[in-house]
Formats: sequence, C-alpha cells, structure tokens
Amino acid sequence: MTPSRTAWWTTGWLTAAGWALSFPLFSSLEPHRLWGWCAAAGYLGAAGATALGRRRAALAAALLGAVAVPLLWLVLTGQGQSEVTVIERSGRLLLESGRIYVDRPEQVEEYTPYLPAMALLGLPRALLGGDTGGDVWAVRLLGDARIWCAAALFGCLWAARRLLGADGRPGRLLDGDGGTGADAVPGRLLSVLVASPVVALPLAVSGVDLPLAGLCCLALAAAAAGRPVPAGAALAGACALKWTALPAVAVVVALLAVCRGGRPAVRCALTAAGGTALLVLPGALLQPAEVWRQVFAFPTGRAEVPTPASSPLPGHLLAELGPWGWYLTMGLLAVGGLAVALSLFVRPPRTVVAAADRLALGLTLAFLLAPAGRFGYLALPVLLVVWARSTPPRRPGASRIVAGSGAAGRRPARAS
Repeated sequence: MTPSRTAWWTTGWLTAAGWALSFPLFSSLEPHRLWGWCAAAGYLGAAGATALGRRRAALAAALLGAVAVPLLWLVLTGQGQSEVTVIERSGRLLLESGRIYVDRPEQVEEYTPYLPAMALLGLPRALLGGDTGGDVWAVRLLGDARIWCAAALFGCLWAARRLLGADGRPGRLLDGDGGTGADAVPGRLLSVLVASPVVALPLAVSGVDLPLAGLCCLALAAAAAGRPVPAGAALAGACALKWTALPAVAVVVALLAVCRGGRPAVRCALTAAGGTALLVLPGALLQPAEVWRQVFAFPTGRAEVPTPASSPLPGHLLAELGPWGWYLTMGLLAVGGLAVALSLFVRPPRTVVAAADRLALGLTLAFLLAPAGRFGYLALPVLLVVWARSTPPRRPGASRIVAGSGAAGRRPARAS
C-alpha cells in the first residue's frame, strides 16, 4: 500500500472512530452507547494496524469491534432497539393466531410498521419458546431477530455475488462508464462497508432494514445476470417486508427491459406482483384496518400515536408546519418519484452500477422528503451504491455481457 493510500485509509478509520464516539457522548439509548464504545475501540485499532501496513488486521479489528462484540453482547443480554421486539412479537402472534398486528394499538411499542413477511424473521424466537424455553442464552442467540436479519443480508449478498460471476461462470455487466470493469473496486470494499458505521450500527442494534437491502441487491444481480424469475422473487420478498421497496421494482424491470428485452421484464414484474400478493394478502385480509393504520398511516405521521421517526430531514420539518406542510411534503414526494420514474424511460440504466445508483437516488429522495424519517434510513442507498461497485470482477473466460437493446445483448468482436 502506497503512503498516500495508507494515510487515506487511516484517516477513514479515525473518522469512523470519531463518529462512533459521538454515540456514548450524545445518545440516550444504551444499545447505541454500548455500540459506540466498542466500535470506537475497533476503529482505532484498525487505524493503528493500517498505519503499520497491516490491512487484514485492520479490517479484522474493525469487524470485531464494530460488529461481532457489540452484536453478541446485545443479543445475549437481550438489549436492542424496539424494532427487534416488534418483529419477534409479530412472529409470536403469527404462530399463535395467524395474525401479525396488535388490534387497536395505543402505544408506540404496539405498532408494527412492516408488511406481513417481516414476521417470518420473528418466528425463530417464537418457535424456540422465547426466554422461557431451554437454555436462555442459546434461545437468545438462535432466536434473536437481528441474527436472522443479518443472515438474510449476507445470504442475499452471497447469492448476488455468485450471480455476478464470482465463480467465473456467469458474466458481469460493465461498469457504469462502459469500460471493461478492470478498474472496479475490489470485493474487499464490501467487507469494509459491513465494518463501517453504515452497516455495523443497524446490524448490532436493530437489523430491520438489512433484509430489504440484501433482497434489493439480489434482485439487481439477478436482473444483470438475465434471470427474471429470481429477480422477481427477490423483489417480492423485499416488497413484502416494507412498502419502501416498491421503487426497486421499477428499476429492476427497466434494467431487464433495456438489456434483455420486454418479455423478461414482464416475467419479472409478474413474478414480483404475484409473489408479493402471496406473501402480503393473507395477513392484510385478516386485518385490513390494522395494515392501513400501522403500515401506512403510522410511518407517514397520520396515526393516532406519533411515530418516533422524527429526524430533522426536510420532509419532516415541512410536515411539522401543519396540515398544509404535510400535504406539501407528500406532493414533493410524489414529484420526486415521478421524476425518477421518468428518468427510467428517458435514460434507463444499462448496468448494475447505473441501476443501483438510480435506485439509491430514488430512495434518498423518498427518505429526505418523507413526512417522518430517520438519518439511519439513508444507510440503504449508501449500501446499494457501494455494493454495486464491489461486485466481483470478471474472470478470464467468463462471458462478458454488454448492455444492448436485444434480449441477450451482444458480445465483443473476436480479435483477428
């Protein structure tokens, strides 16, 4: 590693350490404070190892301090954000009654702002009997929703990596500038992303958005590999978790349409629609009023109980001005969505990098303009952008896919 790169990486780890230290200094949430102390120690160790030229040791220190230690400690001691309890309660209700939502919730903790598929991640705790079944530590470790959220994320990223050519068989789309991909950021960047506060913090304290992120990456990868049905299935899983995954459907279908043709795009859209209906409709038909109240009204600030998602983002600040402010931010949200949708027609993405960037742009606009939101939601767009640039490089002998207008694209001319 050159001196300039060493200095750059050392500065990056020190910046992450400073960010982590802000949590024990300013946050009132104990899980965040604990994560901050552990992560700061890990990042400082990573900075020291980097300065000594030990890149692998630096990454190991960051992963240990920011992910492994706080995650295991919080899981085994039963600490975490309220989202963990909400998911596990949904799993218990699903197992006991087939329902997912608390009827007529009166407190914030009783709301479940997720679509029915999220309850599946809470089933392990319910099946293991909660904290009263068997070895309590084993139940907490194997049943905690964060563990299954993390498993869903890493499983999706592994499958996406295989689809994009990590085994040397499938091809890899070119980089966003139309080059050969030789200058693509190496896959190690994904490990750095996991160790960074962008992923490490939600992984340790809640994990709720990680399955959604993983499924979006998998859908983009499947579309890039010309697999419309797996892409649609991944989209169905994402849309059945949170309705904020809907923009991913438009982006993935546009990518398939421009690179593979209309039929694969239609197959993907139909698979996504059918799979989402299969996962969502049974729960929604059992409790239609609660789905509307908890999944749509509560996150947008229109329920009887105010949402705790109140970071000072533009949409929330406008909504705080009164009813006209709420309608204004909803109008701006609609305009932003239409603008991104129009861009898919005018200039559809032709590579996995371009598609991930477009989806990240749409989600960023949605999170910024939503009447209620958190800074933590922006981790999803960041993860998408970095993931797309950390996809595995094409190995010699693997087919090289160039985005074209035909169903299968076109291959480069053979050298004479």
